[in-house]
Amino acid sequence: MEYSAVIDAPFGQMGILCLDGVLVNLEFLAERQALRPPTPRSLEQEVAEQLRAYFVDPRFGFSLPYRLRGSEHQLRVWGEIERIPCGQMTRYQDIAMALGSSARAVGNACGRNPVPIIVPCHRVVARNSLGGFNRSLGRETVDIKQWLLAHEFGC
Repeated sequence: MEYSAVIDAPFGQMGILCLDGVLVNLEFLAERQALRPPTPRSLEQEVAEQLRAYFVDPRFGFSLPYRLRGSEHQLRVWGEIERIPCGQMTRYQDIAMALGSSARAVGNACGRNPVPIIVPCHRVVARNSLGGFNRSLGRETVDIKQWLLAHEFGC
């Protein structure tokens, strides 16, 4: 994917893609890429600045225009996730029960979240573990989820 900007984060790098004046994709990058600083006075710069503010203070409130594209079910799941406050977690099963869905379907929707951190899917965990993150159970993505949750602990 071609990103509008690539920035450093405490746990690696993130790719930012903005189109038509809205954030459409925020991605954890598995492999190191050349940094692509945001254009000054652009939405990408605002996204990067707000992410940096969040990395300093997990209680920071994002105020970015973003577009969520997905199925009706995904949009409903992401709406539930948006309501989880900083410093709290909920289980895939809890969201599934609220929506009349299954935990697996909720997990799949979480994995397809196009703007993680802003729609805080890292706050959704499995019954007996952290669960997966970003469509993976791999160590590198679960490490990011652990970092985000530890960062927010005690909000």
